[in-house]
Amino acid sequence: MITRKRLAAGVCGLLAAMTLALAPTPAGADEPDAKPSPKVELTLDVSGSMRARDIDGQSRMAAAKQAFNEVLDAVPDEVQLGIRTLGANYHGEDRKVGCKDTRQLYPVGPLNRTEAKTAVATLSPTGWTPIGPALLGAADDLKGGDGSRRIVLITDGEDTCAPLDPCQVARDIAAKGIHLTVDTLGLLPDAKTRNQLSCIAEATGGTYTSVQHTKELRDRVHQLVDRAARPVVTPVATEGAQQCAGAPKLKPGLYTDREKFAEHRWYQVDVRPGQELRASVSIAADRAVNNDYGVLLRASTVHGREIVRGAEAGDGRTDVISSGLRYPKASSASSDDDESAAETVCLQVSNSFSAPASVKTDPGLPVELTVDLVDGPDDASDAAFFGLGHGWWLLVSLALTGLIAGLLWGWISRWRVTVWRTN
Repeated sequence: MITRKRLAAGVCGLLAAMTLALAPTPAGADEPDAKPSPKVELTLDVSGSMRARDIDGQSRMAAAKQAFNEVLDAVPDEVQLGIRTLGANYHGEDRKVGCKDTRQLYPVGPLNRTEAKTAVATLSPTGWTPIGPALLGAADDLKGGDGSRRIVLITDGEDTCAPLDPCQVARDIAAKGIHLTVDTLGLLPDAKTRNQLSCIAEATGGTYTSVQHTKELRDRVHQLVDRAARPVVTPVATEGAQQCAGAPKLKPGLYTDREKFAEHRWYQVDVRPGQELRASVSIAADRAVNNDYGVLLRASTVHGREIVRGAEAGDGRTDVISSGLRYPKASSASSDDDESAAETVCLQVSNSFSAPASVKTDPGLPVELTVDLVDGPDDASDAAFFGLGHGWWLLVSLALTGLIAGLLWGWISRWRVTVWRTN
């Protein structure tokens, strides 16, 4: 009898446990924190030139409206989207007034597709092309939050409101370190428009696309909005020091900075015994620069002794130049693995860029620095195991190989000459 009661109690307990396991958990009980919502603002040129009827038999404005309506239907729910216009309201000829003609048509936030489409339908080609002021306004619209931020600029012509250079505006936005990307699309652009839109995109890490047809415009805008919903790793803004002492201490991750022409900047990384430091740096020429330039990434001790370096030179054929290094720190004999065993490594980033006198050097060039710490090599097949990352080991190995090959070749040649004389 007692056995039956125990068996029944065990079965009941098992059923209760299964019921609790299968029961739905309260919403948000074990869910991770919600990801910050990405923000996108579509910035549309509504200047008078958008009346031209040269895109698939319709006006540029009509093609843009059609593309917008189709894109709005497909915007991911997690994206906060807004719309800004430039040149949509002022009909007059006063340039000073026309160059202030930019406004937010639809606020950045959760999308109401009907309201957004209704707002777009009211647009009519009107005035000037104040791209610079529109970029400043769009950047202000996207303030706040930790999610990715993206401006998609669509225009059929270059800015008509200089001296506020939109390319310089883009550089200033990028220099703030707010990780705001500007993608540009040119509708049937001429050479000047292509150059200006390419410069804006390059300054912020965005893309430029030339558009000839409505479908191209729709597909590209949809792709950019969708990309905002699936962002890559967001870099962390940092500011290097003029010397290693007092430099920011970096952990593994992706960082952005700005470096003046021919400047040195320093950062610190703590490397523990048994770890290998892997670092790389890329510097982008986001404006016209002189040919023949280079980038140096150097690791040294806090006392100034060089550990390892990586360097790369360019000749003007590419807009980005990169270099990297590896530094394995030998394992400690003791098992103590606390912070006191870590070595502070100084990372120096230098460049040899120069620019023509007509080019503004402020803000500095965009720098992207990657830092990673992995388990150190313990396999003799790994080059870093031998310290080849230091460079001179590789040179010694090549020199010895050349010496042995030369001796062998000389001996074989002498032997052949001896045989020839004997015969």
